[in-house]
Amino acid sequence: MAKSFMQMAKEAMAQVEGISAEEVQQRLKQDPNALLVDLRDAAEIPSTGLATGGLNISLGMLPVRADLELPEEKRDARLQDRSRQIITTCQVGPNGAIGAKLLKDMGFTSVCYLEGGMEAWKAAGLPTE
Repeated sequence: MAKSFMQMAKEAMAQVEGISAEEVQQRLKQDPNALLVDLRDAAEIPSTGLATGGLNISLGMLPVRADLELPEEKRDARLQDRSRQIITTCQVGPNGAIGAKLLKDMGFTSVCYLEGGMEAWKAAGLPTE
């Protein structure tokens, strides 16, 4: 049976923890190895900015960059440790949840997403670059 985007997002949200912008900032401060991955296409970043220290990898490229079997030049070294704490984000949340579930399905053990996405981050007055 075919699923809509929002059906897929709701399923992902039910399977992966969503946390507030303030909680994301706290986790990033507590764990210097934690990584915030912004899943928006590069053209979307200027609307809110990229969270300071965040990494931009589009949702479409995430499974490639996080793969352990593809040639090294296609992967992102920061996404090779399956135990690393990864927090995903997007503009408003659904793609962040989908990306977090994708990483969970790929074997990441500590993954969550930013509820409300970068709009929530910006509304909380948190730093961007």
